[in-house]
Amino acid sequence: METLIQIGIGWIISLQSLGGWLEAPMQFFTFLGSENFFYLVLPLIYWSIDSALGLRVGFILVTSATLNSVIKLWFADPRPYWVSDKVIPFSAENSFGVPSGHAQNAVSVWGIIASSIRKPWAWVMAVVIILFVGFSRWYLGMHFVHDGVLGWVIGIIVLWLFIRFSDAVVAWFKGQNFRSQILLAFIASLVLVGLGWLSVLPLEGYTFPAEWRENALRAGPLPDPVSMEGFVSSAGTLFGLTVGVGWLASRGGYQTEGSVVKRALRYVVGLIGVILFLRGLDVIFPAGEDFVGFFFRYVRYGVVGFWISAGAPFLFFHFKLARQPKM
Repeated sequence: METLIQIGIGWIISLQSLGGWLEAPMQFFTFLGSENFFYLVLPLIYWSIDSALGLRVGFILVTSATLNSVIKLWFADPRPYWVSDKVIPFSAENSFGVPSGHAQNAVSVWGIIASSIRKPWAWVMAVVIILFVGFSRWYLGMHFVHDGVLGWVIGIIVLWLFIRFSDAVVAWFKGQNFRSQILLAFIASLVLVGLGWLSVLPLEGYTFPAEWRENALRAGPLPDPVSMEGFVSSAGTLFGLTVGVGWLASRGGYQTEGSVVKRALRYVVGLIGVILFLRGLDVIFPAGEDFVGFFFRYVRYGVVGFWISAGAPFLFFHFKLARQPKM
């Protein structure tokens, strides 16, 4: 591993020596692989473009992000700017480095979008974005070469499994009654929490290594890479999203047809709701790395997930921004 780290540091230094003019385009491409970007795109696709594709994006993102967090904790390896003062940190990250979440999620999400569009240009666009996302993480000093390559490999595996099995899983899920769907969604969310707990448990009492501390502080606050918060957030989102899909399907489902103006208004109105629930409940609910804090985090993200998949569409029906399908 030390050999890979030294090779990676040399590669990053050579990229950064090309000049600071690359920072802006690299920040742009890294944003295209970030969870924040995908959580903005998910509701746009689901509410205004293609509801089925939006759901595929949502579920593969939760799956990929959770798996990435688990593997990061298994490796517990540093980021380049933590171990070398020669690497310039153009950003800051709180998690461990291996594998690159941006690279992995870019393959999973942009890949599922391209596979759904089924056009050569979509695959070309996806591959270009995926490659530049990985490249951006190297230039910005966030990942070693092997971090990005492993992220791509895992992303390809997740994408293949999703394309291969998701239709059968969806068909089976649709065949369940709503009460069973709620139970299944809750069990699936608990599996995510359980995976997180099993991954965090071996690192209980972890302290950030002193030899990384000074370098890491150049980019911001000292990282705290061992946390359950991301797992709980993903679990709550999965539960709310899935329950919302089942509830709305029992009332006829949701279609995105409508004028450009109505589609745009849906996104604006729906996104306001996401922000209100996400930020508003964050202010109201207690926080912390304990059962109470995790419980309310689960509830908060569950509400947001339900709002995206069912609450906002129901509001669109009420205000005639979308046509409610006949049952």
